[in-house]
Amino acid sequence: MKTISVAHSPDADDIFMYYAIKFGWVTPKDAKFENIADDIESLNQATLKGEYDVCAISFALYPFVKDDYALLKTAVSFGEGYGPKLIKKIGTKLKKNFKVALSGEFTTNALLFKIAYPNARITYMNFLEIEEAVLNGTVDAGVLIHESILNYNEQLEVEREIWDIWVELSGGDLPLPLGGMCLRRSLPLSDAINYENTLIKAVEVANKNRKVLAPMLIEKGLIRVNAETLDKYLDLYANDNSVKMSELQYKALDKLYELGYKNGFYENLIKSQDFLIPSEYEELRAK
Repeated sequence: MKTISVAHSPDADDIFMYYAIKFGWVTPKDAKFENIADDIESLNQATLKGEYDVCAISFALYPFVKDDYALLKTAVSFGEGYGPKLIKKIGTKLKKNFKVALSGEFTTNALLFKIAYPNARITYMNFLEIEEAVLNGTVDAGVLIHESILNYNEQLEVEREIWDIWVELSGGDLPLPLGGMCLRRSLPLSDAINYENTLIKAVEVANKNRKVLAPMLIEKGLIRVNAETLDKYLDLYANDNSVKMSELQYKALDKLYELGYKNGFYENLIKSQDFLIPSEYEELRAK
C-alpha cells in the first residue's frame, strides 16, 4: 500500500476538512494518507521544494509551482465580504513607508498588500506573532489571518480590510481566493484522481457532519479556539463552497493571477482550469 504525504495547516478549517480521513470516515483506495501540519507559509516554501505529495497552499503561490503540482478542486477557502485584516494600534496614523508584518512572502494577502502598498517596509513572521509585534511596536501594522481575524486585542483597530483591496482591484463581484491544495504531477494519473476524489469526499463528509465532527476536534484538543469561535470560523472558511470549486471561484482565481501578472509578480498569465487534474480520464477509460 502506498503512503501519500498530505500536508495541511493547523488552522481550524484545514483540520476540520481533513479529519474525516484521520478518523477513518473516508479512506483512499489502495493508499494510506500520512498527514503533516504546519503554518501556511512553511507549506508554501515546502511546496516550492517539492517536499509533499499533496499540500495546502496559498492560492497566490500556485503560479510558481504549476509545472510540478496540479491544482486540486477541493478543500478551498474563499472570502466573501471578509478576509485578512490590516491592523494597527488604535489612534495611530500610518506613514507611506510604514513597517508591516505579513504572514509570508507567498500568501495571497501578501500579494494583494504589495499591490496596494508598494512603499511599505515588509517583514515576514509567523502569523501567531503578528498581533504582539504590533502591540510592542516592532512593526507599525500587521495583517492578521486565520482565526486571528475574529479575536484580537482591544488596543488594536482595523486600518483596512484585504477584502476591500480585493474589491477595488478585481471589480467587486468575485469572492477572494485565499487557500487551496495541490498534488504532485509525478503521481500516476489514476492515483491522482483517486486521491483528489478522496479529499473531495472528506470535505463533503466533514461539512455534512459538522455538528458531530466539530465537538470531537475540540474535545481532543486539536483546535486552538473555543466552540463559539470555531463555529464562526467554519461558517467563513469551511462550508458548502469548500467542497468543490465553482465556475465563479475559478473566475476569481484567474483574476488574482491576472493582477499578479500585470503587477510583475508572475512571469506568465495562467488560467486556473488549465492546471486541474483531468478527472474525465477515468470516465473515458471506463468506456
